Amino acid sequence: MKIPISQRPNRLFCFGLGYSAGVLARALLAEGWAVAGTHHMPLAEDAAQAGVDSHHFERAHPLPCPMAALAGTSHVLLSIPPDDAGDPVLDRHGTDLAALAGLCWIGYLSTTGVYGDHGGAWVDETTPTKPSGPRQRRRVLAEQAWLEWGRSHGVAVQVFRLAGIYGPGRNVLDQLRAGTAKRIDQPGQIFSRIHVNDIAAVLRASIARPSPDTTYNVCDDLPAPAEAVVNYAAGLLGMGPPPLVPLAESGLSPMALSFHADNKRVRNERIKRELGVVLRHPDYKSGLAAILAAETA
Repeated sequence: MKIPISQRPNRLFCFGLGYSAGVLARALLAEGWAVAGTHHMPLAEDAAQAGVDSHHFERAHPLPCPMAALAGTSHVLLSIPPDDAGDPVLDRHGTDLAALAGLCWIGYLSTTGVYGDHGGAWVDETTPTKPSGPRQRRRVLAEQAWLEWGRSHGVAVQVFRLAGIYGPGRNVLDQLRAGTAKRIDQPGQIFSRIHVNDIAAVLRASIARPSPDTTYNVCDDLPAPAEAVVNYAAGLLGMGPPPLVPLAESGLSPMALSFHADNKRVRNERIKRELGVVLRHPDYKSGLAAILAAETA
């Protein structure tokens, strides 16, 4: 029987303590939570100094003493992508997680890429997935596997399909300053985005009111062409935008090119209706302006 959250201390274990998970972890640490996390390499010394119990994890190197590492865990955040063999955390530690009496919430960070291409039309959580590549197909299978695990073990598992993530240290302002920003000439192409702080807010709202077997789109209110975002950011910096270049001549990586293969607008009403989320940055203009203001404060 699961222990009510109000009767025990909270401990978050992040499989994959990266950019988005790190923002949530820092917020919960400030509230007195215990936080642990994994990295494919040992976590940096500053993470340990911040109070994070760090562990090395890869498919080939599972946790050597999993029950000791996971002891006391009440919440688990999963952000490690699946590989050709499936989800590495589920494969290596699904049985260990099932043995945790106090586990009451699992959040799986997925991607809106699972919807595939919709020619710029709107999609929501009821839209059937139609992944356009192997990476997205693996995501769909991992989502399904974790939701089924939750149903089998009586743990509230939620899937969070994240749009393009930006925030401090990872945004087009930095790219413009570095001279690496691309302004792609791709008329009609639309992307959805989400500020990393709003991702953390959605996760915290889900922790407060977990809904088993639920999927949420995590994106802002204003899908927009990438070109418009670059133009706006350049204006904030008082500089001219880079020249338009055809996608075929952009020199983007294969992964970056895969994002340009899909065209859709993503709806976010469920996080507002069911979780009560009020986005701090409902569009890219608010988010980028806040990043710049924080940098110059």
